[in-house]
Amino acid sequence: MRIGVLILPERRWSDQVAQWRAVEDLGFDSAWTYDHLWWRSLSENPWYGAVPVLSGAAVATERVRLGLLVGSPNFRHPVPLAKDALTLDEMSGGRFTLGLGAGSPTAGDDAVLRPEVPAPGERADRFAEFVELTDQLLREPVTTYHGEHYRAEGARMIPGCVQRPRLPFAIAATGRRGMDLAARYGQSWVTLGPAAPGGVSPHECVTEVVPAQVKALESACARAGRDVGERIFVTTPGTGDPLVSWQACLDLAIGYASAGITHLIVHWPRESGVYAGDVKVLSDISQYALEKIHSL
Repeated sequence: MRIGVLILPERRWSDQVAQWRAVEDLGFDSAWTYDHLWWRSLSENPWYGAVPVLSGAAVATERVRLGLLVGSPNFRHPVPLAKDALTLDEMSGGRFTLGLGAGSPTAGDDAVLRPEVPAPGERADRFAEFVELTDQLLREPVTTYHGEHYRAEGARMIPGCVQRPRLPFAIAATGRRGMDLAARYGQSWVTLGPAAPGGVSPHECVTEVVPAQVKALESACARAGRDVGERIFVTTPGTGDPLVSWQACLDLAIGYASAGITHLIVHWPRESGVYAGDVKVLSDISQYALEKIHSL
């Protein structure tokens, strides 16, 4: 199993750069950030753009894999997103993973650009085009695409990705259509556990919810005739706190490895509020648990 750290883009870069370097120096495998205009309970707090933050991280680090969780149709268009992803792949020397998701209807991003909330069917159709077009853009030097939700006329992506045939996608999905997209286009699949927050205990998440999702993903891979590769679980407050101690993180990793997860992502501990914790635990994980997690 691999393990990464998700850093909320909330600090000034002069402070935040040390977080990205620390994730690398401590030996974690990946470092990620969220792609939102603002975020839930922190909507009145400072919140910076994911792409500029990742650009800074790309030049501030050398080894750790970098990722975006997740670019979505809520406020992204595939053409500028693909151009940004291509550039991040270049700046990082081929260390960038592009996370893609349909976009939460409750995150608030949709309401900025369009006041009406898309129906579930429309949201799924839009995401299918979003993934298809982003894939085509990053594989071809010039793309023309005419869809119901997106169009591109002669969109150029030159010189292309460092990683060939294109940089990897990590596709977040819990439903059948999303799973099929992950199986067809993804190099990784991402889950946060239950499709709707609340109502499921941490024990139920690791023993029932995620194993059922992994089984559904395997069925989607069988339909697509290919394996998605990595299976990423992003921890949330409702699915267990891996940063109580290094032992809690190791125990959580063991549980999710048994559930079929191959890459665990924890959040950088904040001083208060959501994801509050002691930053020292990351050092403890590095010292006492990392080797054991890598052996799972």
